Amino acid sequence: MTNRSLQFIVKDQDPLTLSSTETVQHACQRMWERRVGAVMVVDARRLVGIFTGRDAVRTLAEGRSPVDTSLATAMTPNPDTISPAETAIDALRRMGDCGYRHLPVVDGDKVVGIVSRGDFQGLELDKLEGEKSLWERIC
Repeated sequence: MTNRSLQFIVKDQDPLTLSSTETVQHACQRMWERRVGAVMVVDARRLVGIFTGRDAVRTLAEGRSPVDTSLATAMTPNPDTISPAETAIDALRRMGDCGYRHLPVVDGDKVVGIVSRGDFQGLELDKLEGEKSLWERIC
């Protein structure tokens, strides 16, 4: 398949979600245990932010203690999201255009998963590169 639905890609995911009151240290521990690069920060099951390795590095670089800093302070608030009805190419375009490494998949208010470039197959990546090449020739 060259353009899978995101619903298919995230169907068996159990995304890592934490409350905004959790600490950066706890989030990093959970990310390490689960071998994931991002935490979806939720309050009452509604996505309010995303916390990634980049956010962890920024927190440390700013001299803040990971033990004392909450995710509410360290996260990227109100992240862009994508619907599970959209396709792999849609997600790849958005991540490329906006510089994201992780893109939450949300259905209404419900977090259903998260995608990163590693979730996509060679044919999908090749199709995106073909589109970019065509646009470069046109423009």
